[in-house]
Amino acid sequence: MNSNTFRLAALAVAAGPVALLAAVPAHAAPATPTGGEGRASAVVLRTGLDVSLLNKSVQVPLKVTLNEVQAPASAEKTALSVNVDGVEGGAPVSVLRADVATANATVDEHRAEGYTNLAKARVHVPGLPVLSLIEVEKVTSKAVCEVGRKPVAESNVLGHVAVLGKKVTLSAGGPTRVAVPGVGEVSLDLSKTVTTERTAAATALQLKVSVNPLNLNVAEVEGEVTLAEATCETPKGPKTPEKPGSTDGGSTGGSTDGGSTDGGSTGGGGDTGGDQGDGGTSGGGDVKTQTGSDTGTAPTGADLAETGGSSTTPYIAGGAALLLAVGAGATVLARRRAGSQG
Repeated sequence: MNSNTFRLAALAVAAGPVALLAAVPAHAAPATPTGGEGRASAVVLRTGLDVSLLNKSVQVPLKVTLNEVQAPASAEKTALSVNVDGVEGGAPVSVLRADVATANATVDEHRAEGYTNLAKARVHVPGLPVLSLIEVEKVTSKAVCEVGRKPVAESNVLGHVAVLGKKVTLSAGGPTRVAVPGVGEVSLDLSKTVTTERTAAATALQLKVSVNPLNLNVAEVEGEVTLAEATCETPKGPKTPEKPGSTDGGSTGGSTDGGSTDGGSTGGGGDTGGDQGDGGTSGGGDVKTQTGSDTGTAPTGADLAETGGSSTTPYIAGGAALLLAVGAGATVLARRRAGSQG
């Protein structure tokens, strides 16, 4: 009876610190932050035209786009028709028709890219329903911005190009002008590309239009038409995980010096003499404190004992003391019962 009661009390005291340690919550490691996103865009066709009408002293704006996308996105549409008030008897105006007209824009943390592809395309303006403003066989534009590399912009015009029904030979050295008597004039810029440290832009064809068809209630059409444009901006890239700071280094140093102090006191208390205790203390003094600053002074013995613990030490000590008191009480109670029975 007495032996069993004492054993139960001893087991309760031994299990107390284990239970308290298990109750300490774990802290999850912070997630690795990502860098800023880049940008990319692509557009097959963009117009900024002003249409002047014969029977009205007004200008009707014609600002339309086909397959304009911002990353991440893609689009594929081969025809664009718009309604222009007072033009062509209210019938829709077919601005563009093509066999292929695609635009793609993609972005991730390492790369941003815009790409446009246009094949067998014909562009019309109000007042010229039969005669094409421009016909192209194939044009492409690409802009690529990659982390750690110089941005790249490129455009290609493949096959024949016809402006106002005339085949033309384009030059990269400057704009090409095409004039048709009684119709108007068109100026073309071929393959314009611009790059900076973090951006790139490419345009396959850019037209400055000034035509006077004098047909279908249209007196004049002026403005710009852009074919196959792509842009990008380099992402900032992923951020590297932060390295352990000075707080972790201070905790490690405190634990090391605390161990040295304990070794010194243990050696001093031995029967073989105080020389071993002194040896333990001097050995601990050779270990430098690992803190965030190399100029800090070594902490005192009381501070070392405090640094060697953690924020949960008071709770563990208090719980253990409480359980020791409970075990001692159980032991005294067991002895009293044994004496009364005797």
